[in-house]
Amino acid sequence: MKSIQKLLLITFMFLWTLKVSAIGANLTVQPADSVFNMMKKVADWQWNELETQGWKNPKTDWTNGVMYTGIMAWAKVAHNPVYYDKLLDVGKSLNWEIGPNRSFADDYCIAQMYAQLYCIYKKPLYIADFKKMADSLVSAPHSENLLWVKKIHLREWAWCDALYMAPAALANLSEVTGDQKYLDEACKLWWKTSDYLYDKDEHLFFRDSRYFTQKEKNDKKVFWSRGNGWVMAGLVNMLSKMPKNYPDREKFILEFKQMAKKIAILQQSDGTWHASLLDPESYPNKETSGTGLFCYALAWGVNQKILSYNQYYPVISKAWKALTASVHADGKLGYVQPIGASPDKVTADDTEVYGVGAFLLAGSQMLILQKNSMQ
Repeated sequence: MKSIQKLLLITFMFLWTLKVSAIGANLTVQPADSVFNMMKKVADWQWNELETQGWKNPKTDWTNGVMYTGIMAWAKVAHNPVYYDKLLDVGKSLNWEIGPNRSFADDYCIAQMYAQLYCIYKKPLYIADFKKMADSLVSAPHSENLLWVKKIHLREWAWCDALYMAPAALANLSEVTGDQKYLDEACKLWWKTSDYLYDKDEHLFFRDSRYFTQKEKNDKKVFWSRGNGWVMAGLVNMLSKMPKNYPDREKFILEFKQMAKKIAILQQSDGTWHASLLDPESYPNKETSGTGLFCYALAWGVNQKILSYNQYYPVISKAWKALTASVHADGKLGYVQPIGASPDKVTADDTEVYGVGAFLLAGSQMLILQKNSMQ
């Protein structure tokens, strides 16, 4: 009898040891499809592609500027200096200068990265060139109409994409310099663009004035997924840098909530938002650049308790699953609509650096969302 009891005790202890070991393994080893590992996989594939295949566009180009914001978000959670080093190398290679068309929003999207790196390394050179341009921007009258003529986009934020590219660069500059005038200017120009392009009935943005009267095949208005994704992500980036008592904050939150509510009901059964928000059947494939931006914005809204967890988590979770399902085995992110200004076709093999930037931004908020939901 004693030998049987002893055998049972030994068996119990053995099984308990296995259970404890398994728990310990789960605490330290993340599953291959975890948010963290998916972010690493996509980020590493993209950077390896740049290093081996070369840069498709100039390093100051907006496409890369968006990618840098995603890599910055990834670097903060990866806790690996190698990613900061890659971005520092980009800045050094450019002598920390913005793009050649200095007042063109696309050409100072890169300043978002410069300001964020300044926050870490405190080197004035990182923001010196952009600050010079920002000072001239603040002193300019900005009195032109935003009608899409006479290359207005080189002087004003006349298209909705600009609301991602430009405002956050100015808001970040206010944060690192302590001078509120840059944030004030960003807000003033934001509302100029919003007043012109925001459809207050649909709670969506036209891409630019050329689309005011255009219609999709189903006779609906043309509202581009990625274009509205730029705006929602731009709202997040502005609110993230805006003091809680800033005069315009509640106005920004209202626009964010209005758009979030509309975007949530436009999500497709595959978890994404197709290229055309109001005519998804004309563009039946999923699209990941707009979806990544929406996932980022909605997750941030829930994390900040601006949006309801119960209402929006199912939308966010579905979007993230769709995004990760679009990652190839080697880490390439597919279904990214090519560069354009309106809804268009997209395939599983289409990828672009800005899509990766959106994916990494979304992942950074998904990590926070997961952590919060476990508490």
